[in-house]
Amino acid sequence: MRTPIAILAAAASLALGAVATPALADTLEEIASHGMVVTIADMDIDVAFTPDGKFTALGGAISGTYKIDGLKLCTTTAEQGENCTTYPTGKKSGDTFEVTSEQGSAKVHIK
Repeated sequence: MRTPIAILAAAASLALGAVATPALADTLEEIASHGMVVTIADMDIDVAFTPDGKFTALGGAISGTYKIDGLKLCTTTAEQGENCTTYPTGKKSGDTFEVTSEQGSAKVHIK
């Protein structure tokens, strides 16, 4: 069973990485610009991104760096290292959808 810290770290890794953004990364551009709310096990986790490639989640309790690699959002935290998650294309601010990674699945809502 995952501990709350492990769940939060996994959530951050699902949410989180933007340096160069290819044309197909439109969803990730929206996420980096607007932020997102990741829902895991009925817990909403607000994630904010900055243009300099950093992110924060849970009011700053989780922080790290992010980058966009094609259709993947890659996040790096001290606790979890780097984690990359593939996102669907064509999503815009206000959309909600599911993503799946090695840590499991989560609902993502683009602010």
